Amino acid sequence: MIDIEIDDRIVQACPDMAIGLISACVTNSETCDELWTEIVNEAEGVKHRYQLLEINKRPAVAATRHLYKSLGKDPGRYRVASEALCRRIIKGLGIYRLTTLVDVVNLVSIRSGYPISGLDLDKIVGGKLSLGVGEHGEEYHGIGRGLLNIEGLPVYRDARGGIATPTSDEERTKFTLQTRKVQININGFAPEMPMHETVDWTVRLLQKYACATSIETAIYRP
Repeated sequence: MIDIEIDDRIVQACPDMAIGLISACVTNSETCDELWTEIVNEAEGVKHRYQLLEINKRPAVAATRHLYKSLGKDPGRYRVASEALCRRIIKGLGIYRLTTLVDVVNLVSIRSGYPISGLDLDKIVGGKLSLGVGEHGEEYHGIGRGLLNIEGLPVYRDARGGIATPTSDEERTKFTLQTRKVQININGFAPEMPMHETVDWTVRLLQKYACATSIETAIYRP
């Protein structure tokens, strides 16, 4: 299991945080119909439970937005990934059908409200990650977003630089069809779905749809 160090500024802003950590060997593929049906059903549940303006009040989303504000970032301009995903659903814009690993992460994020960092473990440089605060001018390429201004965003870094934020993961360590090892960080800056249940459900989905083996899990609490 990879080690994680967390900046005191994040801990002070989110004293009840818990980060669920999962590493595993997997087989990625195009998303099968059974997994996609689970996602569609979960999306329908979100439509029935929430109005558009209620999404940012979900505990997991609200806590991440609070963290952004405490670090000087505008959460209305740099939306939390789980918030953006649920907003798309409620607005009827649909969700993209991608690959098994990406869609497992999206499914868990929709239900739990947590922004989740899905990383190709083989592309992480060094044996540990730090969760700190983005700096002015720090280069970061968000997946499908190009250069992303991460100043003031919470950011995971490996020995080479930033690889994940609760708004967007980085191109360098994203899941591809060639991904064979994963590092999944479930970012609970305040509790919503119990973290142990979220981790256990994610593991079951990885086993069912991505043939996951050599699974390691942990929950970090400050």
